Amino acid sequence: MTKTKNKVLLFNPRSANAKYRIPNSVLQIGASIHGLFEYVFVDGNLELDAWETIEKYLKTDNFKYFGCTVMPGPQLRQAIPFTKKIKENYPEVIIIWGGYFASNQYKVSIESGFVDYIINGPGDKAFPNLLNALEEIKFSLTAEWEFKIKSIKNLIYKDLNDKIIKTPKEDLLEQDILPALPYQHLANFYPLEKYLGKTYLGNKTFSYHSSFGCPFTCSFCAVVPIYEARWKGKSAKRIFDDILFFKEKYAIDAIEFHDNNFFTSRKRVVEFSRLMLNQNIIWWGEGRIDTIDKYSDEELLLMRKAGCKMIFLGAESGNDELLKQMDKGGTQTAEQMKAFVARMKTVDIIPELSFVLGFPAKNEETVWKQIKQDIEFIKEIKTINSDAEIIIYIYSPVPTEGSEMYELIKKSGFHFPEELEDWLSPAWEKFDLRKNPLTPWLKPYMIDEIRDFETVLNGFYPTVSDVRLNTWQRVFIKKLSLFRYKMGFYWKPKEIRLFQHIWKYRQPEIEGF
Repeated sequence: MTKTKNKVLLFNPRSANAKYRIPNSVLQIGASIHGLFEYVFVDGNLELDAWETIEKYLKTDNFKYFGCTVMPGPQLRQAIPFTKKIKENYPEVIIIWGGYFASNQYKVSIESGFVDYIINGPGDKAFPNLLNALEEIKFSLTAEWEFKIKSIKNLIYKDLNDKIIKTPKEDLLEQDILPALPYQHLANFYPLEKYLGKTYLGNKTFSYHSSFGCPFTCSFCAVVPIYEARWKGKSAKRIFDDILFFKEKYAIDAIEFHDNNFFTSRKRVVEFSRLMLNQNIIWWGEGRIDTIDKYSDEELLLMRKAGCKMIFLGAESGNDELLKQMDKGGTQTAEQMKAFVARMKTVDIIPELSFVLGFPAKNEETVWKQIKQDIEFIKEIKTINSDAEIIIYIYSPVPTEGSEMYELIKKSGFHFPEELEDWLSPAWEKFDLRKNPLTPWLKPYMIDEIRDFETVLNGFYPTVSDVRLNTWQRVFIKKLSLFRYKMGFYWKPKEIRLFQHIWKYRQPEIEGF
């Protein structure tokens, strides 16, 4: 064990107001240094005053490292100001960021002056290697420092000449050889029961990551620049053993798999489903239509029997030309989507389809035409399978430098904030939730149409994942929305929004289940 002066504080900034998930990202980092460094967890979701807790630790003068996972959106509210305060009040503390925001917006993060290092992708080796290197170096910012730091993969930092350096990417590690997540260590700080809340899936829902990355290169996806079309997953047996532990110790009855692409390996999913038979656990995961459509009917029925109740799927658009422009990297088409949702109905698995509206195009007329086409396509999907859940996002650019889509948005005049603290504005937070695009090709009337249609759609087809809505509320709001939905009259549906506000209607794309 290292000296107490070298303790590590791992911080998970607040990301939700309810139904908190196990902070798998900082747990993964904790596992990488378990037994090597002393470390503590601070979860902003479960703290009344997260800064007070952080400062309580820092005031002991025992903490040398502050590690923070930073996802786009709500986490920025704590990640940015807290990090800045640490650098101002405790300048000797070394600050290390990780997560999608840190990797994708690395320039503005490093240039802020209060982020020292960024873990660019998985930190299973990069994080302990960085800490070990810094422990060995007697004086920072020297040739010795630069030599050691430059040899660490998956790292972003500034060199002695104030130049931003991105070290090479490391191959994804075999997941089964990685140490188990330190759940019991987390339990020393927060009762694990706090993370097992009631959702649409069950009364005690467990959040789990079984794989990293995705083998596809969609031009709008934040995962692509980090994993570069790579994927590695735990074995079915390893996943099952972890689940069995939580079932026996905490009586979980549901699981959310928050993998980027849980269904990549059909062999793994089939084996996992066989293991899950008779466990009475409901589960949900994310996948691709053109991947899962290759599964046989028998395999899909096995999945359903094993507890698979709903699958999140990136439909994106019903426009085949747009799908090609997105570089989905597969064979997905509009006709395949329609056949797939019909097939899901026969096996009793709910397809949860996400659509991204408002992609850039050569002119305003084309953008508007694409939006209207996708609205009609969504309605057609609901006609084929009324149980299909629809989630609507507005296109938000991802900084995948060199991609055709990124070059197109740059030509349109779009640019990201040049100062890290500018990301704290409400507009940019909503941008990261894909609700407020700030993109020059989308005009106000287009955004209004998308939002108004979404309101009417959610009124006529209330999401099944909102466990608070009772039967009479669902019947009432469906009747209230009937005329607008059938006639295609979406303009300012204030009466529907009123009841959604009163009933605190839950939107899965923002709040999960």
